[in-house]
Amino acid sequence: MDHPLDRNKSEKLYIQLYDILKNKIENSEWQVGSQIPTEEELCKTYEVSKATVRLSILELVRQGYLTRQQGKGTFVCKRIIPEGLMMSTSFRELMLEAGVNFSTRVLAKTVTMPVDDIDVKLGITENGHIIYIKRLRLLDNEPILLQESYIPHYLFPSLLHDDIEGNSLFELFEKKYGTKITRIVDYIEITQVTADEGKVLELPKGATALLLEQHFYAGDTQIMYMRSIKRPERFRFFIEMERKV
Repeated sequence: MDHPLDRNKSEKLYIQLYDILKNKIENSEWQVGSQIPTEEELCKTYEVSKATVRLSILELVRQGYLTRQQGKGTFVCKRIIPEGLMMSTSFRELMLEAGVNFSTRVLAKTVTMPVDDIDVKLGITENGHIIYIKRLRLLDNEPILLQESYIPHYLFPSLLHDDIEGNSLFELFEKKYGTKITRIVDYIEITQVTADEGKVLELPKGATALLLEQHFYAGDTQIMYMRSIKRPERFRFFIEMERKV
């Protein structure tokens, strides 16, 4: 029998639900390859909102316990992250080969309401405002990388008044706002560019590109979600792994 959610605890409901669902997977109650109940079913079972369920499911996906298949549902998957391995990077804003000097062009910057599950990706409420920044990275005036950054507005309310073209967001977070990035979770896959993305990157619609999705944390707080699309023929993403000792 499931342990009920304790609404009197200081621990958030989605974290409690995350622990319950993770235990189902780790105890093999939900087998690898099996489809888990729908969001509606989980909402009814645990008497919580859809936002709470979505946050719990998203964290399980991030941790490698679940995988989403568009149009089919969410399934239990075998974790492929070896225990004892961690990401080790200098937390550079561009995880690309060293020695490459880029210029930056800001295409958009605004404060807006989250759309397309951005509230879930950032772990904020649907009514919470976000900062949206769209930047293009160029080498010798050739577009290489298109980046979209989504940041909870309440964390850095004056960020859009800063120089986000000449400065790294990382440096602004740490040096101006005193917020140090402690963890980055990365997902890399092949994608096909949309017409708008292709226009900016000078690629035809449907062309193959590399997609990098990154979740940035300061402690347990997610401070930014970044989506980067890179032309596949120029330069490589760089990620280093090391074993904890």
